[in-house]
Amino acid sequence: MAKQLPFLLLAAAMAVTSSPASAAATKLTMHNLCPYPIWPLITPNTGFPSISDNTARLDANGHGLISYNFPPTFWAGRLVARTACSSPPSRCETGTSPPATVVQLVVHSPEAADLAAYSVSLVDGFNVPAVVSPQAIGGGGLCPALGCAVDLNDGCPRSQRVVGGGGGVVACRGTAGYFKGRCPLTRTTGSDVEPVPQRCLAPGELKVVFCQPSMVAGDGVPEIIRTVVVADN
Repeated sequence: MAKQLPFLLLAAAMAVTSSPASAAATKLTMHNLCPYPIWPLITPNTGFPSISDNTARLDANGHGLISYNFPPTFWAGRLVARTACSSPPSRCETGTSPPATVVQLVVHSPEAADLAAYSVSLVDGFNVPAVVSPQAIGGGGLCPALGCAVDLNDGCPRSQRVVGGGGGVVACRGTAGYFKGRCPLTRTTGSDVEPVPQRCLAPGELKVVFCQPSMVAGDGVPEIIRTVVVADN
């Protein structure tokens, strides 16, 4: 999965040219609502520390919930949901290579006062629905929920399907048009951006929900997209 979106390339450059200022703590929370387990793979960009040993399993149907602390300074990386893994997750049916849904995360950016940036990229294809929702906003700004709550494996063009060992479609290579048409709040090309503004300052938590039932408009403001509230169990 070598493709990176512009804001993460910028983040990597900033890591070299900037001295990150200390910031309030932010955590990453992952909640699995899918009907199958997920093994999250969190990969820091070059020059940033790891925040997970990548051995955790998120059980299915809402039982899988885990949090990690980001460093209190500038950090950038990506998150992929692996599926149908051995235990420990040395071999997986999806998520270790494209096609796969990629969540891209930046926290404590020196670009602004404790700026967070996040997106769900389908540039490398799709395997699991994922939505990113900032929580506990400390600095205000524009913090929309972004991502895809739709199972794009269902309806994936036949020539672009990846079929798993059980005979079902487990991932989709897709096209930018197919992905963007069904999930407009994702990025589907290297220059793509979401059609809603984002400038989120000092979130206490970035929550990634896999297989969230839907995304809804909130407070009668069409350009602000919020997630359905999901109870932590």
